[in-house]
Amino acid sequence: MLIFSLRRLSLFLFTIVLLTILSFSLSFLFPGDQLINLSGQVNATEEQLALLSESYRQGDSIISQYFAYLSHIMNADMGVSMSSQFPVWDEVIIHLPPTIELTFVALVMAMAVGIPLGFVAAIHHRTKIDNAVLTLSMLGYSIPVFWLGLLVILVFSIELGWFPSSGQISLLFEVEPVTGLLLIDILLSDSAFKWEAFQNALAHIILPACVVALAPATIFIRLARTSMMQVLDSHYITAASAKGLSLRQIIYRHGIRNAMVNVIRDVGLQFANLVTLAMVTEMIFSWPGIGRWLIESIYQRDYTAIQGGLLVLSSYIFIVHILTDFIYAWLNPMARGKKYGT
Repeated sequence: MLIFSLRRLSLFLFTIVLLTILSFSLSFLFPGDQLINLSGQVNATEEQLALLSESYRQGDSIISQYFAYLSHIMNADMGVSMSSQFPVWDEVIIHLPPTIELTFVALVMAMAVGIPLGFVAAIHHRTKIDNAVLTLSMLGYSIPVFWLGLLVILVFSIELGWFPSSGQISLLFEVEPVTGLLLIDILLSDSAFKWEAFQNALAHIILPACVVALAPATIFIRLARTSMMQVLDSHYITAASAKGLSLRQIIYRHGIRNAMVNVIRDVGLQFANLVTLAMVTEMIFSWPGIGRWLIESIYQRDYTAIQGGLLVLSSYIFIVHILTDFIYAWLNPMARGKKYGT
């Protein structure tokens, strides 16, 4: 496990370096002055530009400039936003937690719905139940996320009035930020109305989380179905059946755990897709996440914010991917070998 961890750590560092090189390269590719694109100081005086040029080592080689940029990043200095003139890092700290909250709730929903349905379809292979689950998964995967978002707002917010159509919490509640994750901050608060605030925040997150979770849930259905079918066709399941175990005992004692191992392996790969869907959903539901902030930065041609946002969002996806690998290695000891640790 130590070698596996060291290899994953080296892969993480290598990827982060590649991401910073890509982010640094964007400052040359964007239109305008490269120093302005890095710092975001669009209204800087000549003296300030001279100081920035010295800080980013503009007169040195490109490698020296990259290390100067890397030094700024390591000091949480991503420049200032070209549109708001606030530090990009401060804006990232504000907008990243709502996206983390939304994506994790959506991931839990997708797994809670998709994996059991996939197992049911595999157990009832080539029956009407299997066909019905596959049809539902195909329909769910085919629905565009922006159309689904508008549809659920029309039905559940405007027509039925069950859930709010935008925002993260009602303006009636004021929550002191501690972790940045609203649901956790509400539980940590000492307010006498924290349970009312929790219910209100929960009502706000249900619709966008369901919209984000639909497509990944359909993929989990197929992954779980395939994985369970492979497990049920294996020799040890045949041996267990020959020993007299019922189908229910085989599923609960041997099937679910072994099938879950293969499903967990692909969770990290699906997370990038889930974050992409969350970016679109945040725009539809006015969710104050980093995806919405990043899309607005693209519209405003805020190059500094685009570089910082892409770097942080890519790092977030990769960290979740690494964590998924550790969970997979914990469940499957064979994955800790040299063949899988590279």
